[in-house]
Amino acid sequence: MATSDHQPQEEPRAAPPPMTVKELVDSGAVGSVVPPEYRSRDQDHAAVEVEIPTVDFLLLREGDDRQRRKTIRELGRACEEWGFFMVVNHGVPIGIIDAMLDAARGFFDLPEAEKREYAGNHVLDPIRCGTSFNPAVEDVKYWRDYFKLIVHPVFTSPSKPPGFSEALLGYATCVRKMTMELLRGISEALGLEQHCMERELDLYNGVQLVAGNLYPPCPQPELAMGLPPHSDHGLLTVLLQNGVGGLQVKHGGSWVHVRPAPCSFLVNTGDHMEIFSNGRIKSVLHRAVVNSWATRMSIAVVQGPSLETCVRPTPLLVKGVDRRMFRGMKYRDYVEFQQKNRLEEKSVLDVLRSTGD
Repeated sequence: MATSDHQPQEEPRAAPPPMTVKELVDSGAVGSVVPPEYRSRDQDHAAVEVEIPTVDFLLLREGDDRQRRKTIRELGRACEEWGFFMVVNHGVPIGIIDAMLDAARGFFDLPEAEKREYAGNHVLDPIRCGTSFNPAVEDVKYWRDYFKLIVHPVFTSPSKPPGFSEALLGYATCVRKMTMELLRGISEALGLEQHCMERELDLYNGVQLVAGNLYPPCPQPELAMGLPPHSDHGLLTVLLQNGVGGLQVKHGGSWVHVRPAPCSFLVNTGDHMEIFSNGRIKSVLHRAVVNSWATRMSIAVVQGPSLETCVRPTPLLVKGVDRRMFRGMKYRDYVEFQQKNRLEEKSVLDVLRSTGD
């Protein structure tokens, strides 16, 4: 009887999902040495400590005319000189803040198999979690696990752990109200009508993204990086930490280690603020460093334009001999481009820099 030399071929197996940092640490496999795939090229984590700009949100929202004008000037100066500031007297109840931190901690403590149900397939999936930034294209992994949730214009949330959705909705709603008020103040600081940014960028349908970040203790923090130097894609990012520091921002050519006041928020400007303002306000470079003694957790809320808005410099800030410094791009395309590639400083924004009108 004749036999065939052709054997049935096995279907290619999908690559296993990358092990999260928390999974790696909890397994005891790390020991006292950072695995080679996490060894960062940038091993200079030196930073100075200087006073960072502070904005009193209560005076911006409820101050008299003189107080409000002064606060708007301070807000504008912080954006133009730093791209970064601390917000105090923000009015977000401490109970809502604590509930969000507890909910994020509960999510990261879920069994790995349950978290992987939310891994997602696309960078704009409304619910997504993972590790590092984009392991598929990275030479070096980052000491960080994350979840990313799009909560506006349509609210989405994981169903686990219990109470997560309620905590997320309460927190995202409060932070969005605060962020919109800050954006109105920045519009006025730029010499524009306070609702100008809302109209031109369709902020009624603007994307609000909540990103939770987990940085477990690292045995050799001087060799690893939580996240490398980068700018954010949105207009503003509002950051909350669990009391463990690790954020550094670039200012005046030096890295500044940020130590926020209790019950405050940290806010940084993003790429689309730089585009909209025609370069008058720069997006700030920042990075996350890790430590060997405590788990750092942060929750970043990014406010951006609507996905379908083609963002370009507002004509109101392109006058006389000024030229348009950036080409327009749809916000959806910008986010996809950034999230699918390596996280490298302002590499995506640099693509849009214009050489002429």
